[in-house]
Amino acid sequence: MRSLSAFRHAAAFPVLCVCVCVCVCVCVLPRRIETVHGPSGCSFGGRFYSLEDSWHPDLGDPFGIMHCVQCRCEPQRSRKGKLLGKVSCRNTKQDCPEPSCTNPVSLPGRCCRTCAQGEGGRGVESVFFLFLHEKEGDLHKSYNDGSYLSSEDVPPREGQTDFVALLTAVPESRPPVSSGVARARLSLSGNSLVFSITFLRMDRPSRVLIQDSEGNVVFQFRVSRSDLICGVWKNVPKSQEHLLQAEQLRVSMTTGGNKQEEIQGRIVKHRALFAETFSAVLTSEEEHSGMGGMAMLTLSDTENNLHFILLFQGLLQGRGTVPIRVQLRYRQLVLREVRANVTAHDPDFAEVLDDLNSRELFWLSRGQLEIAVETEDSDPRRISGFVSGRKSCDTIQSVMSSGDALTPGKTGAVGSAIFSLHDNGSLDYQVQVAGVSSQVVGVTVEMKPRRRSKRSVLHDLSGEYAGGRAAGRWGRMEARHIHMLLQNELFVNVATVDHPEGELRGQIRSLLYGGPHASRDELPVLLGGQLVSPPVATGAGGHAWVSVDEKCHLHYEIVVSGLSKSEDSPVDAHLHASAEIGELDRGGPAHKRLLTSFYGSQAQGVLKDLSAALLRHLDRGTAFVQVSTKQNPRGEIRGRVRAANGCRSGSGFEAGEPGFDDETEEPKRDPRSCFFEGQHHAHGSRWTPHYNNCFACSCKKKTVICDPIICPTLSCTHTIQPEDECCPVCHGELSVALDVREAVEEHPEGCYFEGDQKLHAPGTTWHPFVPPFGYIKCAVCTCKGSTGEVHCEKVTCPPLACGQPVRRSPSDCCKVCPGEGGPPPPPPPHAELMQADGSRHCRFGKTLYQDGERWHPHVSLVGEMKCITCWCDNGVTKCQRQQCPVLTCHQIIHRRGGCCPECEGQDGEGENLMILPEKKSRWRH
Repeated sequence: MRSLSAFRHAAAFPVLCVCVCVCVCVCVLPRRIETVHGPSGCSFGGRFYSLEDSWHPDLGDPFGIMHCVQCRCEPQRSRKGKLLGKVSCRNTKQDCPEPSCTNPVSLPGRCCRTCAQGEGGRGVESVFFLFLHEKEGDLHKSYNDGSYLSSEDVPPREGQTDFVALLTAVPESRPPVSSGVARARLSLSGNSLVFSITFLRMDRPSRVLIQDSEGNVVFQFRVSRSDLICGVWKNVPKSQEHLLQAEQLRVSMTTGGNKQEEIQGRIVKHRALFAETFSAVLTSEEEHSGMGGMAMLTLSDTENNLHFILLFQGLLQGRGTVPIRVQLRYRQLVLREVRANVTAHDPDFAEVLDDLNSRELFWLSRGQLEIAVETEDSDPRRISGFVSGRKSCDTIQSVMSSGDALTPGKTGAVGSAIFSLHDNGSLDYQVQVAGVSSQVVGVTVEMKPRRRSKRSVLHDLSGEYAGGRAAGRWGRMEARHIHMLLQNELFVNVATVDHPEGELRGQIRSLLYGGPHASRDELPVLLGGQLVSPPVATGAGGHAWVSVDEKCHLHYEIVVSGLSKSEDSPVDAHLHASAEIGELDRGGPAHKRLLTSFYGSQAQGVLKDLSAALLRHLDRGTAFVQVSTKQNPRGEIRGRVRAANGCRSGSGFEAGEPGFDDETEEPKRDPRSCFFEGQHHAHGSRWTPHYNNCFACSCKKKTVICDPIICPTLSCTHTIQPEDECCPVCHGELSVALDVREAVEEHPEGCYFEGDQKLHAPGTTWHPFVPPFGYIKCAVCTCKGSTGEVHCEKVTCPPLACGQPVRRSPSDCCKVCPGEGGPPPPPPPHAELMQADGSRHCRFGKTLYQDGERWHPHVSLVGEMKCITCWCDNGVTKCQRQQCPVLTCHQIIHRRGGCCPECEGQDGEGENLMILPEKKSRWRH
């Protein structure tokens, strides 16, 4: 049987052989499993991994995530000493320990088999996770419910590792100086560590510290709120990530003021975090006892059994085996009681309380059940706490789309919902809907239906729905419903007249905390196909949170569902999309920025170099967020966004306070960014320079290229120059130009042109922009509003009566007779401002050039541009079109492959010459 060593050379072998079970080998085409070596990581399956990252590969349906295979991005040195990344995968099944029982079981999401409850002793994890088997028989679906825990879109904790820490008084301090107890839940996603901390019996903490085993502070965070501490450690160094994975980091909290308290605990992994839906922090009534604990609880999926795990500190005081008593109480009434013996070296305790009755379930949902732990020896010690729904800084949200409806559709409509769960079991909700095909007749929260014809409605929100929105409180949630909500097992369904069973549907899921600038208490911006201009018939939907901070930096989070996939690649493991933000075009030079390209269903980030114009549009609400795909490159879903701000001069670049978390990475740290007019600009960005609004500048790998805006020729005799615009317009068309945005919204005909990345109004014409060579005056593009297509035509030069025509300027398309139109124009007065500082070598495309070296640039789909010469000037790439001399001969010809016209008979044979016909060419975008 062939082993899984084929994973080691995923790039070299187009077919991947995978051994399934014990006797069958299946060869499948990998879902975009290519290994592309880069200077700082590995590309595998459409995702980028940093050096020394590890992961389980996802082969897609029907195989899913290969939990017994672990891949790693290993650093290697090339022959030239360059650091590269190489993917290495190995089969980890051989590392599994031999189970001590006779009938071991395989649990979902795990490679090694383990003993079921009652066999080989009771393990903490086997007791807690046995209930997960109940989900397996529910995976077969005879109807569309692709949003339900899909292995493709929502892999279980794929790329995310959960940790927990129990914080009590510092053990070395005797007696303890604090009575406080805290529980920290941490999630490592990518290179960011997100944490949520709840605490009891201590003053408001002022700082959260993460320390290594030697006491060195590796991260510190200032606390701004007291009830629930939320924070993010971004860009965790690889060395600290290794310590985190090895459980060698500790988290501590300190208070300020005269009464200084400190509590701390070790950060550990715990499998119970995956299934936890209820929790409790256990404290002692004694002052400065140093005791504390926490409970992680969950319900069985099909029975009313309550599984729980207890972790405690200071309760056993280093003694050997100690008998304990665990009670589940309601006020002074003892409902359940369990006795057991625990040891100091293994203080965790797990148990199952069978068949909770309706009263116990009711008290559980209301946060009125108390769990207490007490030692039964000569010196009894006790800790206790109330059980409530799991607390977290994450956002409970849902994106509703027509593609996820029980009967899938492509209406372009979209819905969004956010929820907030309280300790007493009540659930606040806000729902918004846009673009539906007919009147909304029902908004409901539902379970996954067992049969197509019977939906399982839990709560009806229709009574609060009006004007596209619904807001209210679900005050009587059952414990079972809370469990399903926190396990991502509930859905929002929107029914309309045309689709009575549901036009929109979305899974309710937790979204990992995104930082202090993620204002998720407010409704996000809806992103739908009906909001694109022109509208797109799509089954996708999305929503976005956008905000501008005090430094004028833009923070964004985007969640999408059901984006179109390419028909020629149905086995793609991940979906690639790009998101951008821009102004609703007014007909002049548009301000638009690419936010990010991403795989999967979520994207977030920060832009620090926004132009003042785009910030004004954000403040006025005349900006948009748009997500494009390969199937819909001009936008598949879009939404209009407003982010209030008082910025007047563009984004600033102030460094954060040393030692504290900086929320983002500044553009100047990106080696490809450009410095121009006192500001850093991100690679790929475009902006209007301060020195002249009739220029358009762009940053391409440390090089700034500024091109003059070439205005189209107007056919009218009276023109007007609009304020803050570069190009004049015809008198009488000013109002039309200023109201292009409204016209495009009311009449969705319009054209999006990739060259200048602008939305053009119907009937408008312009010269196309081709980076990095600027505006092409020898072509004119026109927007055909009826079809949304852009038609570009080569300019036909008029016949000339003179025998020696000349080109007045190298950028001119047509020649003129000498003496017509006056003397040639002078060169641009600000040519020295069109380049940025850089190192002595230049990088153009994928080629590195030395200082002083010259070359002809190569443009994709066009080839070598022999009429343009580039050179490296002290680290700055400069390009210029060749200036052709004035010819005095009568027979002017163009040599094949040449740039400038020549006189016939000079240097060459006739068979090497080519007369250029005045032919009208036409090409379509």
